[in-house]
Amino acid sequence: MERRIEPLLNDEYTGLPTKRAIAYLQSKREKGSRIVGAYCGYAPLEIIRAMNAAPAVLCAYAHSTIETAETVLPSNLCPLIKSSYGFILKDTCPFFSISDAVVGETTCDGKKKMFELISGDKPLFVMDLPQLPDEREAEQNWTVMLRKFISFLEKTFGTKIEDDAIEAEIKETNRKNVMMDEVFSYARHHPPLISWEEAYDLILLAQLARASEIEELVNAILAKLEERKGKGISHGPEDAPRVLVTGCPVGGDSTKVFRIIEEAGGRIVALDACSGMKCFSGRIEEDTDDPVAALSRKYLKIPCSCMTPNSGRLTAMDGLIEGFRPDAVIEVVLHACHTYNIESHKIGQYVRSRHGLPYLKIVTDYSTGDVEQIRTRTEALLESIRQSA
Repeated sequence: MERRIEPLLNDEYTGLPTKRAIAYLQSKREKGSRIVGAYCGYAPLEIIRAMNAAPAVLCAYAHSTIETAETVLPSNLCPLIKSSYGFILKDTCPFFSISDAVVGETTCDGKKKMFELISGDKPLFVMDLPQLPDEREAEQNWTVMLRKFISFLEKTFGTKIEDDAIEAEIKETNRKNVMMDEVFSYARHHPPLISWEEAYDLILLAQLARASEIEELVNAILAKLEERKGKGISHGPEDAPRVLVTGCPVGGDSTKVFRIIEEAGGRIVALDACSGMKCFSGRIEEDTDDPVAALSRKYLKIPCSCMTPNSGRLTAMDGLIEGFRPDAVIEVVLHACHTYNIESHKIGQYVRSRHGLPYLKIVTDYSTGDVEQIRTRTEALLESIRQSA
């Protein structure tokens, strides 16, 4: 039964995760913490926190900054990269403005070259990510790169990052991931007890903060979800098709795809992207002789399409499908993101043959020009599910 649902986060920032994150970072700055901006899930946030700094996820999801970026960047580049650069040119990203340094990574060629363009704006460290994760030397090389990042932070901020502090942050991350998994588990119910918007409302803050800093908030959210469960209050009707969304990171203007899915009668139950559940998946080994190497092993397991072979993504897909039981998988691919676009062929075949689920690929950008096309294709997919039920 669907009823009016009380928001999980009923404070002044409900529905405005960016403002909540800025308020958090400003409070950290007021307490003397440095801020380090990051673009990607491969950035080792535990190392940033180990020097008592706070990470900031930098802006990358608005169409409004792309025209400015295209005065320098080619128009046929990924919108995420163009949006990121446009924010910097226009000086409109509050996260970049508040950052004292920035960490990048070599996940794609476009980002590598964009980092060259912003290298004079803030102290910048670009991490050379091994992209053959199964090779013996990958862990060794990535561990060396993490140590170089530590040296960069120590030199830039005149501090010392101790292994004990890194180990403490590893344990904080593991505890936070357990907490977030519990929140996400309420989408496993039929129908789900939490919406994608509510999950996203929490995700950005949870990426930035330590477990101890959000524990009270998460406990309050879990209490409300339990109350919904007890009262039989859900998100959407029981017969609404359940959708797992995979592919490129999605946020800001690209969440148009999420809204279309729900306007068409579907319910998003799993978010398989580094802007969603993926950044909280897995655990880091604790109490090892080398916490930096433990971080290296964990981050190399992130199943991004920049990796080859990327068999970990199929394993992760198995777990999500078995746990959240979607009726369909929709993949969101950003224009010019060639790795995800090519890999989508394998993902589509796997979803259909292994799990017997319908699969739809949507290639899009941050504009609204393709909204009706996406709506038509999504409505057709969901209608086919209803007819076959």
